[in-house]
Amino acid sequence: MGKIRVLVTGGTGYIGAHTAVELHNAGYEVVIADNFSNSSPSVLEGIAKITGVRPLFKETDCADQGEINSLFEEFPGISAAIHFAAYKSVGESVIKPVEYYRNNIMSLICLLEALTANGKTGAVVFSSSCTVYGQPSEDHLPVGEDAPLQKAVSPYGRTKQICEDILTDCTYALKGRLKAISLRYFNPVGAHPSALIGELPRGVPQNLLPFVTQTAAGIRDELRIFGSDYNTPDGTCIRDYIYVCDLAKAHIKALDRMLSPTEKIAEDIEFYNLGTGRGLSVLEVVNGFMSATGVKIPYKITDRRAGDVEKVWANPSKANKELHWSAGTSVEEVYKSAWEWEKRIRGKN
Repeated sequence: MGKIRVLVTGGTGYIGAHTAVELHNAGYEVVIADNFSNSSPSVLEGIAKITGVRPLFKETDCADQGEINSLFEEFPGISAAIHFAAYKSVGESVIKPVEYYRNNIMSLICLLEALTANGKTGAVVFSSSCTVYGQPSEDHLPVGEDAPLQKAVSPYGRTKQICEDILTDCTYALKGRLKAISLRYFNPVGAHPSALIGELPRGVPQNLLPFVTQTAAGIRDELRIFGSDYNTPDGTCIRDYIYVCDLAKAHIKALDRMLSPTEKIAEDIEFYNLGTGRGLSVLEVVNGFMSATGVKIPYKITDRRAGDVEKVWANPSKANKELHWSAGTSVEEVYKSAWEWEKRIRGKN
């Protein structure tokens, strides 16, 4: 029997690329679809250098049904997909809501139509987000899957909620033909230990660690910390930062769970929170990075940023138990991997 062929939409993106590597390591055949709207063709070279195999690839607008259908025709036998293809900037989504709704929702619909066409069966791992929980109440910290979903504070967050609703409706309607697992990420950070793939934001970084590493590399004059008067031990926001390689491995566990003939799964769609179970404040991350790398980071405290959640971190016990997965990489290793990647792309290695 040949390898199971898995489609990775958005597979040259930050998390998608790391997941493609882990899929190869787990013995799957990888097909990547991406239009490079937020990535680079050079990522394919990085994946090939790490794995020794260049992944099958087709440049594709995943929100275009014709292009998705063409991809399935070119690579027959795709029976499962990991769906990353989505715009992901919270701030940009507020300014460009129509683009976010069109791309993020249509890309999932196009994938589901192609995957289940002509009576085919399929399995989907969906890239979701802890933004579906908003700011949880104190009695729901750490956040478990039973925490109530809050009204999304951005179109980006709303697209994740809508896509989860679409998957719930479709797995119900196509019972026995479609399975799905939605993985609600907390804050992915770090880079592959080879420093051949990592996070490469376009323009000014929206996430903390890339801003830290760019400041360390001299790309930014100083790091701005938005607010020091939150109800947290040091006054700065708290998040759950999960190593991207640990996160990538969770997708393989989710896929294995749906495709295994021996797993007894009660629901056609399942939801899992992916995090470390530990919250770190902004200042803890900055000080931890400086300690792990020995690099000084100049920073300035500024006013709060609109839309920032005060504190949120995961209860990953369900994923630990049912997916047999945990985030085991030390935060020091994560900081070092991010710094090695930054130095490599800046030509400092």
